[in-house]
Amino acid sequence: MSDKSRPYAIKLTEDQALVLSDWLDRVMHRKEFSNLVDDRAVWSPLLAISGTLETTLPQIFDSSYGEQLDAARTRLIAELGEFGERH
Repeated sequence: MSDKSRPYAIKLTEDQALVLSDWLDRVMHRKEFSNLVDDRAVWSPLLAISGTLETTLPQIFDSSYGEQLDAARTRLIAELGEFGERH
C-alpha cells in the first residue's frame, strides 16, 4: 500500500458524529454548497466522511432520532461556550 492510499482515522464523539452527519446530509446536495466546493477533488473525502457516518450511526434509524440530534446539538453548543456565536 502506498503512503498516498493509507487510510486516516478521525476521532469524533458520538454527538459530533451525529451532528456532522445530519449537517452533511442537509447541505451536500444544495446548489449553494456545491458552488462553495471550488475543488472537485474535495468531493471524494466529503463523500467518504458522509458515507461512513451514515453507515455507522444507528441513531439515524431510531424513532427518537430528532430528540437525540437536538440533545447532541445542545451538549455541543454548551461545550463551545461563546465560540461561533452570531452577533
